[in-house]
Amino acid sequence: MNASNRIRILTVDDHPVIREGIAAVLGGETDMVLVAEASDGPEAIELFRTHRPDITLMDLQMPQMNGIDAILAIRRDFPNARIIVLTTYSGDAQAVRAFKAGASGYLLKSMVRKELVETIRSVHGGGRRIPPEIAVEIAEHHGDDALSEREIEVLREVAAGNANKIVADHLAISEETVKAHMRSILSKLGANGRTHAVTIAVKRGIIEI
Repeated sequence: MNASNRIRILTVDDHPVIREGIAAVLGGETDMVLVAEASDGPEAIELFRTHRPDITLMDLQMPQMNGIDAILAIRRDFPNARIIVLTTYSGDAQAVRAFKAGASGYLLKSMVRKELVETIRSVHGGGRRIPPEIAVEIAEHHGDDALSEREIEVLREVAAGNANKIVADHLAISEETVKAHMRSILSKLGANGRTHAVTIAVKRGIIEI
């Protein structure tokens, strides 16, 4: 295939082994070429400007700047950028955030060998791809009350092992307000306690620990 007709790809991941694995998968495809690799969000933005790839494969958990912020930054200047999220996390909340930021595809790293190539071709052709199990999770929680930003802050503090008094001090609110937020969080997540709430929130990608 003529080099100018190939799908030009940028990979963004802070783990060299993951980037090597993706390069190996892409290396066997005659209609694709890997034009650049970035190890964090700021580098991804810089390399996107330089290479203007057809497809960007974006990790979400990275130092300096996470993948969601990098997607927002790229799409702000290049609204037609086609970005596929590659992540180890299957949480519905995280997937929803990625699509709201402008991602066109969402793929678990465990699926790379089987589904990456087809996902790239689909998104390059204007389609959107999301694994069925994540689509089911999104549908399942679609009608749920979302946690507020403040509730997410409280839950992050709780996940760090902080008691209500410490959470109150850190967020400059009263201990009673922390307790009220926790009651709301437990209700919204259908959790039976603080630890259960943290477990649910991590699984769904609402918070990271």
